[in-house]
Amino acid sequence: MAIHFDKKRMEAVIDAHERWWRGELDRSLVRGVVSYAYPQPYAAPAPILNQSNCHDFSWTPEQIIDALDSDLSTKEFIGDGYPVVDFACYGPGVLAAFCGAKLDNSSGFVWFFPPVEDPELSQVHVKYDPDNVWSRRIKDIYRAGLDRWNGTVSMGFPDLGGVMDVVASMVGTENLLYALVDEPEEVERLVRETQAAWYEAYNDFAEVLKPQGVYTDWNGLLSREPAYVLQCDFCYMLGPDMFRRFVLPTLQEDVRRLTNTIYHLDGIGELPHLDQILSIPELNAVQWVSGTAQPGPYAWLDVYKKIMDAGKQIMVIENALENGYEELRPHFGKSPYVCIWATPETRDRAMKLIEMK
Repeated sequence: MAIHFDKKRMEAVIDAHERWWRGELDRSLVRGVVSYAYPQPYAAPAPILNQSNCHDFSWTPEQIIDALDSDLSTKEFIGDGYPVVDFACYGPGVLAAFCGAKLDNSSGFVWFFPPVEDPELSQVHVKYDPDNVWSRRIKDIYRAGLDRWNGTVSMGFPDLGGVMDVVASMVGTENLLYALVDEPEEVERLVRETQAAWYEAYNDFAEVLKPQGVYTDWNGLLSREPAYVLQCDFCYMLGPDMFRRFVLPTLQEDVRRLTNTIYHLDGIGELPHLDQILSIPELNAVQWVSGTAQPGPYAWLDVYKKIMDAGKQIMVIENALENGYEELRPHFGKSPYVCIWATPETRDRAMKLIEMK
């Protein structure tokens, strides 16, 4: 195998992640990847999975894995970096497609639409289908990857999405907004059905991935025990009272059922809900993303401080090489989680950032 990594290193990286989840790591957790570090060992005919081509089933799962293997073989993994396959390529909130929603990637990006146009909420039911064409495809690729890599590469869960985000895909966002006022009991029923489907899907994929000995998702954190990045993009359009009624209970259920959890706080419209999110004792961490056209990390040190003061770990900065991490590091507590996407030209600087602890 041409990938420049081995099981011994993977175990060390997993151990660092486990200590980070528990708040016991006394340094930054730094996921570092150097692209173009090694020549490509072979040219694979299949493309690298992404949102624009995830619908193309003409390639066998084994051919998909060949392409990913060739790509991963060109990378160097530094710090707490490791080889990973991100299955967010099927779109954010793909649970909706597993439950019958339409997956449309004709634009080059994945969007989901209700199975029936303008549905009556009372007629909509959400049920996970383990034999759905999309869920079956992902599991087939998982099995091919397990055969090829034997645990040296970690394959992530698909981006199942937040519960309310999936409900919005099943009934339409505008319909859901009206229903919050006109039919709140129907919304609560759909939330319960969707959360049940979420865990049916999670457990189905987890069972297939079990032989690799560790779980991850689109944000790259590893965990030996069940874990996931929690989110609710839909709550950008909610006030605190509706968040408390329709969203908070789903998060409380998540932290009860999953050993390790981090909340993806995506954009300034979610800040009004931060106090409620931080009130969840079992939540391990929060990732704050200020959003497009917003100022950089220096403008949000109060947000990071509030998260840390609540006893939560933080995930900060999309790429530490581009966001002034050297100056910001003293503000980020004992053990922030950061990512570094480097090239051979920036590798030396990346290593210095890793050594900052």
